[in-house]
Amino acid sequence: MTKEEIGQRIKDILVSGKITPDVDLFADLDLDSIDAVDLVVRLQQEMKKRIDPARFQKIRTFGDVVDAVAAILEEG
Repeated sequence: MTKEEIGQRIKDILVSGKITPDVDLFADLDLDSIDAVDLVVRLQQEMKKRIDPARFQKIRTFGDVVDAVAAILEEG
């Protein structure tokens, strides 16, 4: 899966207006901690892989999410 495909899947999950790599998930999209947990759960379902929540603690932007998911997928 390419970063572009990963990005599109995440956009589908977030279902929010125009999303660019530098969009801040919390400030710009008003995600809260419950939304962040939901995002991780849905990403796990999409990838069929477990995500360590600690990996997502420092994520702030849409681009950060794409990079993290790409890294998880590369790990196999």
